[in-house]
Parts: sequence; C-alpha cells; structure tokens
Amino acid sequence: MADQEKEILEEEMEQDLSDAEELKEEETEDEEPVSKEDKKAAKKQAKLNKKEDSYKEKIDQLEDRVKRQMAEFENFRKRTDKEKQAMFDTGAKSVIEKILPVVDNFERGRQGSKEDPFVDGMNRIYKQLMTELENIGVKPIEAVGQEFDPNLHNAVMQVESDEYESGVIAQELQKGYTYHDMVVRHSMVGVVQ
Repeated sequence: MADQEKEILEEEMEQDLSDAEELKEEETEDEEPVSKEDKKAAKKQAKLNKKEDSYKEKIDQLEDRVKRQMAEFENFRKRTDKEKQAMFDTGAKSVIEKILPVVDNFERGRQGSKEDPFVDGMNRIYKQLMTELENIGVKPIEAVGQEFDPNLHNAVMQVESDEYESGVIAQELQKGYTYHDMVVRHSMVGVVQ
C-alpha cells in the first residue's frame, strides 16, 4: 500500500513539474510578458514548488515508514528464530534427561565379565548409544582429577585422599552430561576435604 501511495505521489509530482516546464517555455516565447501574466506565472510556480516540496516530504515519510516496518519485521524474525531454537533445545534436553538413566544402566551392566557374549553385546550397544549422543552434542562432564566446579558438579560427600589436593574431585558417583554447553545433569562427586 505504501508503494502505491508513493507511485501516485511521484506521478502527481511529475505532472506538476511538466506544468512548471511549460510555464517556463511560455515565458521564453513571450519576449514582452505582461506584468499580470508574470505575477500569475510566479504564483503558479510558487504553488508548484510548494506542492513539489509537500510531495517530497510525503515520499520521505513513506520511505521512512517502510524502512521502520522492514526493521521491525527483521527484529521479529530474529526473535522468533531465537525462541524456536530455545524451545528445540529445551525439548532435546528433556529427551536426553530421560535417556541418561538408560545409559547409567548400560554402564552398570557392562561391569560383568568381558568374555561373556552378553556383556560384549551390551558394550557394543553402549558404544553405539554414546556415539549417537555425542553426534547430537551430548558430552560427559569430566570429573575425577578436576577442580570442583559447582556449575558442573554436585558434591554429595567429602573424602580423604593422598592422591589429590583439597577441592579436587576424587570420586565420581554418577556421570554428568552437557548438551551444547548446557548442563543436562550435574556429576555427583566426592570431593577431597
């Protein structure tokens, strides 16, 4: 709609400009113009100039309006893209949280004899599951031997250790995981006192 208004204003402005050119031509044809005609032509020219200025102002306003609407739309698009991504990440995090207990059970089940074909099959399935989780951005949180970080670890007990210094994690009770740098589950750890 703004484009149509702009076109109409431009057409009217072109018509007024052609009228002004005709007036200039009439003035040059008449070598001895009459003063009344000069006054009329001057008035008409002033009106045309005023109209031209008002058209230019209207065009500028319409262009400004269109630019603002385009900027608003771009901001809206960016905001909805960001919200869509946040919803996707929240949904993915929820699904991953439900899968992690299955991963824990696989890890417990793998602790049997390595020569048992059942345990070997579990190891292969576990490896495939972990590869797929890693491919979608799920990574285990490093714990044992790392400095305790409350953003990544959940200290459930204090332990004594000759191997590690105070404040370092000596034992991991449950593995923690991140999804695209967002903590899905904190590591449950024992920290050296």
